[in-house]
Amino acid sequence: MAPTGKRTGESTRSASPALPNSAGYLDGRLLIAMPVMGDSRFERSVIYLCAHSAEGAMGIIVNHPAGSIDFPELLQQLGIIKKGEHIKLPENAESMKVLRGGPVDTGRGFVLHSSDFYIENATLRIDDGVCLTATVDILRAIANGSGPKHAILALGYAGWAPGQLETEIQSNGWLHCDADADLIFGDDVDDKYGRALRKIGIDPGMLSNEAGHA
Repeated sequence: MAPTGKRTGESTRSASPALPNSAGYLDGRLLIAMPVMGDSRFERSVIYLCAHSAEGAMGIIVNHPAGSIDFPELLQQLGIIKKGEHIKLPENAESMKVLRGGPVDTGRGFVLHSSDFYIENATLRIDDGVCLTATVDILRAIANGSGPKHAILALGYAGWAPGQLETEIQSNGWLHCDADADLIFGDDVDDKYGRALRKIGIDPGMLSNEAGHA
């Protein structure tokens, strides 16, 4: 899935930071926002990068709730279930998190899920354990109990133009760490930011608003 959106007012010049794999890309890893970022849309955000290449980057924020709407209500709005039918939903559908995935294409749903579910020509396999599907078919599958074991639904996504994410990392906007299923799919959304920082050995209480190299 190629990214199509970018954040307004930020540089798109190319950069070549030291990144952790031979290709220099971070797909399949987590971005952790630094306090110096200065963009309220991404404050204290943890983003799972679904795609990162010379063409840009695309990711899903995994720790910002979408507000008051829950998954059964969303299914009703989409006409997948009728009003009052949420009591028939499987337990994982009842408790599924609806998140604010990013500022791009906010009217569209993106499901990050475990790799035990796959739709031909619709599912993007990101790594061995995580996939992305953005069709209504996966919502129907979750509603009837045949969907993936683990999943989160995000409204919208975060997108970067070519070279933009690299520039933001060099400007101390982001840290990054290995992803794990608990940080992506875990229920404790409010604690994900702190846990992601602790995963790379940083005490959240010690983070300063002064820039330091990521």
